[in-house]
Amino acid sequence: MFIVNEDGVVYQKDPIGVIRAYQIAKRYFDCQLVLAGGGATDDPEGAQVLEEVRDVAGPDPDIHVLELPPWSPLEINALQRGSTIVIQKSLREGFGLTVAEALWKSKPVVASAVGGIPTQVIHKHTGMLAHSVEGTAYQVRFLLSHPDLAARLGAQGHQHVREHFLITRNLRRYLTLFLHLLGYH
Repeated sequence: MFIVNEDGVVYQKDPIGVIRAYQIAKRYFDCQLVLAGGGATDDPEGAQVLEEVRDVAGPDPDIHVLELPPWSPLEINALQRGSTIVIQKSLREGFGLTVAEALWKSKPVVASAVGGIPTQVIHKHTGMLAHSVEGTAYQVRFLLSHPDLAARLGAQGHQHVREHFLITRNLRRYLTLFLHLLGYH
């Protein structure tokens, strides 16, 4: 499923779906949602998406929509570290940098089962995968009601990033390969 606006623009992310999932989870848990990001110069529909997000968020005091400049990595880092769960509801995705960052910080991730995300989020091992708004809400509710499992997924996610996605790990593999090819065993 892709979200196509009235102008025929296909979105890559689903922030409206995140809000809808939060609204479902909110019925069961006292929680807050922070949607943080910023417009990119190569994202012409960004302003329109932000307007739609703010409209859907409405007056809910527990939804915080933060439009951050591109030079805000410290703020994003602080938000991820302070989060209980990180949600990445993508409609299309290659390697999800947000997913890797959250996993590295030992945060449980609920993410869409699209593109490269399932190589990062292994369902019920390093996080939870979902296929819909309702599925996302269910996984969020499940993790909020099972904090020990959420912590274990976060720890396993950190280890998964350490073993598979850090440049130092890849560098070690290349050096081992080169040594083997050169005949040094």
